[in-house]
Amino acid sequence: MPRRILLVEDDTRLAAMLLEYLGEAGFRVESAVEGERALERLAREPFDAVVLDLGLPDVDGLEVCRRLRAQADTPVLMLTARGDAMDRVLGLEIGADDYLPKPFEPRELLARLRAVLRRGARPANAGLLHFGRLEIDRDAHAVRLDGVEKPLTGHQFALLVALAEHAGRVLSREVLMDLVKGTTFEPFDRSIDMHISRIRAAIEDDPKAPRRILTLRGAGYVFSKSQES
Repeated sequence: MPRRILLVEDDTRLAAMLLEYLGEAGFRVESAVEGERALERLAREPFDAVVLDLGLPDVDGLEVCRRLRAQADTPVLMLTARGDAMDRVLGLEIGADDYLPKPFEPRELLARLRAVLRRGARPANAGLLHFGRLEIDRDAHAVRLDGVEKPLTGHQFALLVALAEHAGRVLSREVLMDLVKGTTFEPFDRSIDMHISRIRAAIEDDPKAPRRILTLRGAGYVFSKSQES
């Protein structure tokens, strides 16, 4: 059965293009122009995901996302023409699953939509990653060592998850920047090094002799699968 998508977009030309493109990709796409109308439909009809424009003529997309999150966990891919990074941060904090700035390539939207649908289909507890005494809760954005929560910024948590999801693989700075697209991360090489240092300070028993996040000089970083030896 085709996945059912609600497109909330007041740009009629863009909406028509996305309806055709996503339809050809195998989705059953329906549209709404106004936020209130979208919320009414979401309250009475099941959708597998929502593609939500931030700038709507009646209710702001952030408010739509906030109200939707109060009643359902339907995956949300947020679109916006605004360049303010704070809008992106607010959208993700309110509960959007991903964020795509305009203008964008339809192929990128399709890839991100499929990604949020995969994440939305995870079984219970699939958001938990365990590595010995370290627990990473992707759904709650929490990191615990020996049951004690360790504070990390959004930048640091995004990097830690990217490393942990690819445990045992060496990830260059460029690959890490690509993996954390759609988060609040600032894509600069030295910024990655700084955040890795602070992550180590939070989760390593001895940050000067790390066992969890290792550096391979000239290659990048690797999250160790075996951390307690």
